[in-house]
Amino acid sequence: MGIFSRFTDIISSNINSMLDKAENPEKMIRLMIREMEETLIELKSSCAGAMADRKQVGREMADVEERVDVWNNRAQLAVDKGREDLAREALQEKLRWLRRQETLEQEQVKFDALVEQCQDDIERLEEKLADAREKQRILVQRHIRAATKMRAQEEIRRASGTDALLRFEEFERRIERMEAEAKLVNTPARPSLEEEFAQLEGDDDISEELESLKGKGKPKTDKAADKSKPETGK
Repeated sequence: MGIFSRFTDIISSNINSMLDKAENPEKMIRLMIREMEETLIELKSSCAGAMADRKQVGREMADVEERVDVWNNRAQLAVDKGREDLAREALQEKLRWLRRQETLEQEQVKFDALVEQCQDDIERLEEKLADAREKQRILVQRHIRAATKMRAQEEIRRASGTDALLRFEEFERRIERMEAEAKLVNTPARPSLEEEFAQLEGDDDISEELESLKGKGKPKTDKAADKSKPETGK
């Protein structure tokens, strides 16, 4: 397939439609981009060749114009010298170069059109290539999002499974056990039976001693009261 045939196929192709029908859109868009890049390289090379040919024609035209002037001047010189025969030959040579000049002008027009068409094709293909690269970028992003979503769904399914629930329940029981142990540590221990009776007996001893102290202190208070009474009968 020639370069221009491939170019026509690429430009006329509907990338979206092709991707929608493809089993592997990412692979297809990579192949399309590669073909566009290769075609673009060949197209630029062809355009460069046409531009070089146009320059060659331009240089040849300048040389032909110079030849036309030379034979025109020689014809004039022959006429001035009375050499009509030489003047005729000079004019014939000038005519030959004029015909060559016309041919070169036609070639130059063709090369100008060819170069202009090549440059236009290159611009169109570059736009098509940029569009394809943008679609590739979007496809890659969609693939990444889809893969992330699939992983998230898988994690949800795993978390919803029986094994995961059992692990959560076991973890919850461990936490409850730790909370109960912490509560027991903070609760004061209950005294034993011996300790409670010993405390009661100790309370009785203290009460008896307290009453004894109260009894010893009472007589002192009465004597002080008698002394304070006034004497009578004297």
